[in-house]
Amino acid sequence: MNPVLIASVLVLIGLALVLIRTLRGPGVFDRILGVNMIGTKAVILLCLLGFLEDRGGFLDIALLYALINFVGTIAILKFVEFRRLGA
Repeated sequence: MNPVLIASVLVLIGLALVLIRTLRGPGVFDRILGVNMIGTKAVILLCLLGFLEDRGGFLDIALLYALINFVGTIAILKFVEFRRLGA
């Protein structure tokens, strides 16, 4: 069996566990962290899929999605803490 396929299945299992933790999280910061982890696992899946299909463009898409995930998480955390996104 293909090791990349096995890694993808393991990442999907981890994604399911993170989704459960995100939905049942006791606080808002736990849920934000869970959403960030879901985005990170999506980036990993994109990289694995690009490697499996031998398509380098998927790595560029994964990098862009990782940057958007990071900036979005920082913006949400700032909004939760200060209740505004401006200065």
